[in-house]
Amino acid sequence: MTAPAEQRVRHRRRVTGRRALIAGSAALGITGAAILTTTMLSSAGAATAWPTANGSKAVAKTIPVSGTYDGKLTKFYGSGALGTSDQSEDQGPIFELADGATLKNVIIGTPAADGVHCLGSCTLQNVWWLDVGEDAASFKGKSSSAVYTVYGGGAKNADDKVLQFNGAGKLVVTKFQVENFGKLVRSCGNCKTQYKRTVIINDVDVTAPGKAIVGVNSNYGDTASLRKIRVHGDSKKKIKTCVRFKGNNTGKEPTELGTGADGTTCLFSSSDISYE
Repeated sequence: MTAPAEQRVRHRRRVTGRRALIAGSAALGITGAAILTTTMLSSAGAATAWPTANGSKAVAKTIPVSGTYDGKLTKFYGSGALGTSDQSEDQGPIFELADGATLKNVIIGTPAADGVHCLGSCTLQNVWWLDVGEDAASFKGKSSSAVYTVYGGGAKNADDKVLQFNGAGKLVVTKFQVENFGKLVRSCGNCKTQYKRTVIINDVDVTAPGKAIVGVNSNYGDTASLRKIRVHGDSKKKIKTCVRFKGNNTGKEPTELGTGADGTTCLFSSSDISYE
């Protein structure tokens, strides 16, 4: 099976970075174990600094994206119908991505409306939300083969959900950071059409306050895998790791069944979560 594009890109970057480090170290007379130590330190998980916007743009009507849209770190914010700053479930998004589209180097400011909608497989690369509206991003593809990739970027100030997984397929979140939030990822608990959903969260920084890293529906066969999660400012471990729900398709509030690793729905070990 061919690796997702984001994984292939990430691999190339690691190899290139390591070669550059070795070359530079050799020039300074650093060899052997010292190079290995330097490589390990430079690749250790550390949150990326939040970017500075290169200008700003008001958005009164949802921007459709097909192919690749590079925002070049412009800050986009809602105006008119997209500028209500409320938690309405029927708000439009700032960006709507067609199947296979990529959105990158974008900052979404305030008001954020309903952030980003993906109608099928999509990639969100280096996308930042300064003040999450209803949701930062919603994934709505109907195919079980859909893959939604969130690579880099981050989100702040979400009253509830950050990444809302309503559709089918797999959501992969890598090198993301979140702070002051409700749930980082939530598999829809009461959508009219329900699916089996796969969530993979890897190499992510989570900063308190927050309620849960991920919530999934065990009765629909969802799984959530957590790797290299760094939790900051939560010495009492109040942020739940992985919450299992009994979802429904009737619109009722889902029932919480339990939290933590169980080897079936929530897949991780204690070493995958560190508190810093």
